[in-house]
Amino acid sequence: MQSTQERKKGGFAKALLPSFSADLKKYDELYQQFSREGYTRELCEAYADAFVNDRKKPAAEDLVQLVSLYDRVHEFSSAEFYLDMLSDRKLSGDDKFGYCIEALKIKSKLGHWRDAEDFRTENINFMQNHSEKVDQRRKAKMYIALALADCAAKNYEQAGKLLTAFGFKPEKRSDTTLLEMMITAVYICAKSEDPDSLAVAVANAEAAMKITEFEFPWCKDYYEKCIQEASEGIL
Repeated sequence: MQSTQERKKGGFAKALLPSFSADLKKYDELYQQFSREGYTRELCEAYADAFVNDRKKPAAEDLVQLVSLYDRVHEFSSAEFYLDMLSDRKLSGDDKFGYCIEALKIKSKLGHWRDAEDFRTENINFMQNHSEKVDQRRKAKMYIALALADCAAKNYEQAGKLLTAFGFKPEKRSDTTLLEMMITAVYICAKSEDPDSLAVAVANAEAAMKITEFEFPWCKDYYEKCIQEASEGIL
């Protein structure tokens, strides 16, 4: 979940709105809940109530983040519901990039491989071009989403190559992006039903766990569970 400070920095235009201070305070309350408890259904529901459900036109960034939160707790039907609220909007820049990533992930995890492939074909040029304007962490999320689309279509070898070709290197030990890429690799190997590659992928993810300095107390248990679930074909 984006930190309060990151949200504040990215909301210069919104800072001119009368509701900005109240919304930022509300957001910080949710972020503190996230800091204490991690990804939970209760957090998703509280976020939806605060920034989406009662808004005439919820901000695209809030819808994208809400979809991502529901994805984290495997509530894919809820994620798809909020994703659909963006499907007819004319998005551009970071909002569209975030939407494309979440759309690919959800379509793939739901097993809608043909929809995922069609969506990728339609949006790949934009995604690749915009990925040159974002930081390496967001670019890595794009590669994860593309790999999941290949995995859904049972192109397991190509999915694995996408994750390794990027060559992501975290700038600090608290960055979990590389670990999440490795957990995605575990999931892909589990789906491919190759026990040897799965064993290697699990070992790599567990090794990444050991060198990661987690930001919150709940993180270690959360990522250990993610590795276990990914090895069972759940992501």
